[in-house]
Amino acid sequence: YEIRRILPSVLAAKTRGGHIAQATRHRERGARMARHDAAGHWSHGGVALVDLFRPESGAARAVALAAAVIQAVRFSQWQALRTVRTPIVWVLHLAYLWLPIGLVLKALALLTGRAFAAQYLHALTIGAATTMILAVMTRASLGHTGRPLVVGWPVAFAYGLLAVAAAVRVFGPAWHALSYSEIVVMAAAFWTAAFAIFLGVYAPILLRPRVDGKPG
Repeated sequence: YEIRRILPSVLAAKTRGGHIAQATRHRERGARMARHDAAGHWSHGGVALVDLFRPESGAARAVALAAAVIQAVRFSQWQALRTVRTPIVWVLHLAYLWLPIGLVLKALALLTGRAFAAQYLHALTIGAATTMILAVMTRASLGHTGRPLVVGWPVAFAYGLLAVAAAVRVFGPAWHALSYSEIVVMAAAFWTAAFAIFLGVYAPILLRPRVDGKPG
């Protein structure tokens, strides 16, 4: 039931996130890229549709694996390494990268039942959806207050903390040195720290008038 309720929302969020990442890079879209984008959108719908009706079937495994490949190919065209000096851009790529990771883990979980792969839902929710939410929040808060779309190192550090939270929650259970409850607490601590930094940096920005004097 949890998968049926959550996954369609995650995939919808990632569709919007993919548009933002592409617009940010200002790339010309050729015919091949357009086909990959269309395939990516169809793969989102396929995964959501199968998970609504047959979430643990062989079809779900096959569709998840196919969608992972499609999303990985799509991601590979975005030249993510060229954004490493611009945190407000690379975080969009980082968030999207969790989508094929989560889908591969989903396929592995259904195929092999491996414990670490069973955490794929956290790859999609913490890694993909929550990271994209934080990325868009930091970006929109600057844009809607008349500020340049540039973030400082504290916000970039918050992006990193959220990535660590996702990695710990997804892959931590495979590390038997820690108990399951310790892994959950550790991931929650990183997650909370990331949003605490956001609050500390952006509360003063959002509580003040726009710097450009425009209404809003």
